[in-house]
Amino acid sequence: MKGISDKLRFIFIPFVIIAIGFILAYTFLHWLLFIKAGIPLKEEIVNFWLPFALLWIPIVIWLGPRIKLLRFNNGKIHFIYQIIAFFVIFIPTLVAQEYIVKATGKLTELNSITELNHFPPTKYYTLKSYFINKKTIGVHSSFDEGGRYNQHFNMHIYVVMPIFAKEEDASTKEPLAWLGVLYYKSISNRLGENEKMAEYQKFINESQKKFDNKNISEFIYLDRIDNSEVRDGYIEAIKNNPIYKPNQTIFVGVNKPFPARNDDDLALICVGLFIGSLIFLIAVLIPKIDEEQVERIKAGKPDEAAQREMREFFDFFKPKNGYYITPILTYINIGIFLLMAIMGSGVAFVQGQDLINWGANYGPLTKNGEWWRLLTSIFLHGGLLHIMANICGLIVVGFFLEPFLGPKKYLTVYLLTGILASAVSLSWYDATISIGASGAIFGLYGISLALLLTKVYRTDFTLAFLIGVAIFIGFNLLWGPMGKIDNAAHIGGFLSGFAIGLILSPRLKRQKENAAACPILGEPPAHQRKSATVARKRQTARVDKDNDGN
Repeated sequence: MKGISDKLRFIFIPFVIIAIGFILAYTFLHWLLFIKAGIPLKEEIVNFWLPFALLWIPIVIWLGPRIKLLRFNNGKIHFIYQIIAFFVIFIPTLVAQEYIVKATGKLTELNSITELNHFPPTKYYTLKSYFINKKTIGVHSSFDEGGRYNQHFNMHIYVVMPIFAKEEDASTKEPLAWLGVLYYKSISNRLGENEKMAEYQKFINESQKKFDNKNISEFIYLDRIDNSEVRDGYIEAIKNNPIYKPNQTIFVGVNKPFPARNDDDLALICVGLFIGSLIFLIAVLIPKIDEEQVERIKAGKPDEAAQREMREFFDFFKPKNGYYITPILTYINIGIFLLMAIMGSGVAFVQGQDLINWGANYGPLTKNGEWWRLLTSIFLHGGLLHIMANICGLIVVGFFLEPFLGPKKYLTVYLLTGILASAVSLSWYDATISIGASGAIFGLYGISLALLLTKVYRTDFTLAFLIGVAIFIGFNLLWGPMGKIDNAAHIGGFLSGFAIGLILSPRLKRQKENAAACPILGEPPAHQRKSATVARKRQTARVDKDNDGN
C-alpha cells in the first residue's frame, strides 16, 4: 500500500498538475499573444508546433525524474513512459487550441460585403445580401509529400470566388473579399511521374464536377481564414484570377448553426484527458517503485545522476574551448529555419518556391550566375524532421572532430565539403531543389572515416565511431530514394571529405606528441599542443621565480 501511495504522490499527482497546468497555461498564452495581441504567426505553429516543443520542457525536466522512480530492467522504458505522458497531454492541448479560437471568435452581422471595413475585423461574419461571382474565379494547385517516409503524394486545388454586394458590381468594382473552396486528394508517392500526372488530371476532372454542382450560397455564416498554409494557397489562387486585383480577405462558408461551432470540443478535452490519465495511472501502478530514491526525495536531496546527465546533454550545445564552431553552426541552422518559419515558409514542410527564394541550390538559377547558392543552400532545410536529423548528425561528428582539427580548419572543411556537395548535386540534376547541411556533414564523416582508416584516431575508439559513421551514412543512403533525399550531394560531400582526410592524415600523424592531452584521438590537436606548451613554459617560469625567491 505504501508503494501505491508513493506512486500517486510522487508520479501521478505531479503528472496531473503538469497536464492541467500546461493545457490551461498554453491556451491562455495562445489567447493573449496570438488572438488578443494579434502576433502574426502561422496557425500551424501556434496550434501544433509550439505546444509540441514547449510540452517537452515540463515532461523532461519535472516529470522525467519522477518517472525514473519506477524500477525497470531496461532504462529505455522510462523514456516510453515519458512519450505516453506527452501524448496524453498533447492531444487535449491540440483540441483546446481549436476550442479557444472558435470560442473567442466574434460574429459580425453585415447587411452587405460593403460594410466589411466599417467594423473591426472578427473571426465570423453573416451576410444578408451578396453576390458571389462563380464565373470569374482564381485557381491554384499545390503538391507536397507526407507520411512517415514520404509515401503519400498530396494534391490540393484552391478555388476562390469574388464576393460582391450585388451582381452589377462584378463588372464595375473590385471585390472586398473572396470565398474559398479547397479540394484535396492523396495518392501513393511510389507512382511514376506519368502515373502521377494521370491521377492529377483525374483529380482535376473530379474537382471540376464537384465545383460545377456546388451551391456556393449554401452557408449560414462565413469563417475568416487565419494566417496558415491554407490561406497561402488561397492567396496564390487570388493572384491567378484574370480580372480583379488581389486582396487577402478570404472566407470559407460554414453550413451549421453558429452556437454549434465548438460542438463537443470542451467535453472532448475533458474526456480525452481523463481517459489518457487513467491509462497513465495504470501504467504507473504496474512496476515497482525505487524506495531508496523515494526516501532521497523525501529528504530533499538532489538527484546528482540526473543533474549530471542534464549537464552532459547541454554540453553538446555549449561553446567551449576547442568546441565552439559546431554549436555556432547548430545555432545558425536552427536560427535560419526558425526565421523562415516565422516569415511563413512552414515548419513540417517548406514549399520549394520558398526554398528557392531563400537561396536553395537550383540548377536553372545557379548555372545562370547565382553561384552563391552553392553556399547558402547548405544552411537551408526542408522541414522539421530534416533539420533535426542533420543537427543530430552534426553534433555527433563535430563533438569528436572539431577538438582535433581546431576551429579554423574544421570550419574550412565544413564549408568546402558543403560547397563541393552542392556542386556535385548541380552536375547530377538539371532542375532539382537541393538544400540542407547534410552534404557538409557527410564531408565531416568522410574526413573522420579517412582518419580512422589511416589510424590517426586511437585504436580503441575506431570500432565504435566507425559503427556510428556507418549507421548515419547507411540510413541516409537507404532512405534517399524513398524520401527524395539528395544522395548526389551526400555522395559528393562524403567523397570530398574522405579525400581531404587522406590529404590531412600524414600531417596529423606527425603531430602525435602527447596522446594523453586528447583522450579520444591519437594525438592532441595543434592548437591544444600550443596551449599546453605555453602553459608548461609559464609553469617553469613560476617555479624558477619561486626558487629565486627562496
